[in-house]
Amino acid sequence: MIYEYKMIQVPPNINVDKKKHKGNEAAAYLEDIANEMASDGWEFCRIDSFGVTVQPGCFGSLSGSKTEQSLYHVISFKRPKA
Repeated sequence: MIYEYKMIQVPPNINVDKKKHKGNEAAAYLEDIANEMASDGWEFCRIDSFGVTVQPGCFGSLSGSKTEQSLYHVISFKRPKA
């Protein structure tokens, strides 16, 4: 079977109001996304983390800018290709 894939970038942290904090916010956040995607026929596959390095440009290097590191999280989904 041939599949098509969809990746959704999500924030590394979610904000929660202290008064509403239950301890399951990350799971609920992911569950909402997975259920939304499932309604369109997408099957959850996995979550991956990717590090991205941004090098300063020519002028940035001259002005002392440093390399920036960022960490991104991506959720992968698949469904049979029509």
